[in-house]
Amino acid sequence: MTAKAQMHLLCAAALFAACAVFRTTLEADPVTHVLVQLPCLVLAGWLVGSSIREINSEAYALADRGVAGLLVAIFTIAFWMLPRSIDAALESPVVALAKFFSIPLLIGVPLAICWKQVHPIVRGFLKANALSMLGVLAFLYTHAPIRICNNYLVSDQERLGFGFLIVAFALAVIWVVPLFVGSRANDVAPQSLRRSCSA
Repeated sequence: MTAKAQMHLLCAAALFAACAVFRTTLEADPVTHVLVQLPCLVLAGWLVGSSIREINSEAYALADRGVAGLLVAIFTIAFWMLPRSIDAALESPVVALAKFFSIPLLIGVPLAICWKQVHPIVRGFLKANALSMLGVLAFLYTHAPIRICNNYLVSDQERLGFGFLIVAFALAVIWVVPLFVGSRANDVAPQSLRRSCSA
């Protein structure tokens, strides 16, 4: 096992432990529950998947060009985006346990192994759908006249809706800006190359 893989596993264990130890504090507020705890569990799984790639370079071949793993991750994400699933994780120890293991293993690990395998157009399509999903959730949580999650107040879910909106904007910037920067760099390179050739 390489040092990088060991570091990834240690970080994954630390994230998982932090989510478990501070579970009560994180789950007391829907913003920290959905936008902090759940992404940290995904990141823990991602680090485990990255370690698998470091240890076994053939892990890519096990995922059927990334399609199967991404489908598993997408359906798992869809399940845990349901308000009923969030409520169940707060009320049932069994569902809470399933959350702590299904999110890292069925979202983080497949994404780490399969994401780079799929075609860039597919990745762009999934990113666009993620932004639209966050936008829909932001609208739903900020405009719903009743409580969507029984364990949180209407004011709490409104803050969560604004949190979804902020995350969507941040991801849009992170994903879109490199496209413009990359295209500009590609335009500059041929010009400098032509100058050197003409000289």
